[in-house]
Amino acid sequence: MAKGENSKSFLARFWIYQKERFPFIAHGLLIAAFTFSAVSYSRICRGQEGFIHWQDYAIGVFATVTLFFLVRIFDEFKDKDDDAKYRTYLPVPRGLISLKELKYIGIVVGVLQIAMIAILQPRMLYLYLLVIGYLMLMGVEFFVPNWLKKRQILYITSHMVIIPLIDIYASGLDWLLGDDSPHWGLAWFFAVSYMNGLVLEFGRKLRTPETEEEGVVSYTGLYGTSGGTRIWIGLMFVTMLLAMGASHYAGFGDMSYVILSIIFVVCALPGFLFLKKPTKKLTKFMEYSSALWTILMYLSLGAIPMLKALF
Repeated sequence: MAKGENSKSFLARFWIYQKERFPFIAHGLLIAAFTFSAVSYSRICRGQEGFIHWQDYAIGVFATVTLFFLVRIFDEFKDKDDDAKYRTYLPVPRGLISLKELKYIGIVVGVLQIAMIAILQPRMLYLYLLVIGYLMLMGVEFFVPNWLKKRQILYITSHMVIIPLIDIYASGLDWLLGDDSPHWGLAWFFAVSYMNGLVLEFGRKLRTPETEEEGVVSYTGLYGTSGGTRIWIGLMFVTMLLAMGASHYAGFGDMSYVILSIIFVVCALPGFLFLKKPTKKLTKFMEYSSALWTILMYLSLGAIPMLKALF
C-alpha cells in the first residue's frame, strides 16, 4: 500500500507521519495553551503577579509537547498487534515508518529533553522523571496487559493519569522554579485536566453503527449509540462543574459560571443532535467540539485571566 510514499526520504515520511498521528502545529498550540494555563493558574492561586520568565516557559512548552509526543510513540508500540490486524491504513502497519525508526526518534527526543532540563532547569528533573516513570508503566500496561485490555474503562482511566502528571510538571515551572510548594488549589485544575482527557478520548471514538470497525474500540460500540454519547455529554458536564470549582477557588467571580455554562451548551450541542439523528458528520463535530472544549477550559481557567493581568 502506498509504495510511493514509503520510498521517500525519512524526513518526508516523518512529515506525513506527524500529520496523521501527531500534527505538531495543532497539538503544539493546544499543549502550549495547556502549559500557559497550568502556570497561570498556579500563579493566580499563589497570589503572584506577572508571569514566569519567558525562557522558562519556552523550555516548558518544548518539554510538554515532546512528552505528549512520546506518549504517541509509546502507543504505537502498545497497539502494534491490533493495528497490524485491524488498522492496516495507519502509518506503521502500512510501512510508511517503522517501529525501529520511531524508537530512535523517541531516544533522541528523550536525550534532548533530559539535556535541556538538566542544563537549564535542573530542579524540574524530579517532576520530569515522575512523568517518564509513569509513561514507562503505561508502556508495559502496568505489567497486566491482557487483564487491562479486557477492561476498557479501567484501561483508559489509568492511562489518562499521564495528563495531570504532565500538568504537575507544567505547573512546576511556577512553584518549583519559584522555590515554593504546589498550591492546594491546583488540585481543581488537575481534576479538570484529567476530565478533559476523557472528554477528548470519548469524543474521538464515537461512531455511527455503519462506521464501526472490527477490532477498533469505540464507545458507541461498547455502550451503544445513545449510551456512548450520553457518557460523553456527562463527562463534559462533570468537567464544567470542576471548572466552576476551580474558578471559585481562584476568585474569578460569578461571571465565570455563566461563561462556563454557555461553553458547555455550545460544545455539547453536537452530542444532543447526534442523539436525535446519528450521522457521520456529527461524529466529526463531536470530535472537534471536544478539542474546542479543552482549549476553552484552559483559556478560561488560566490563560485569559493571566493575559488580562499582563495587558
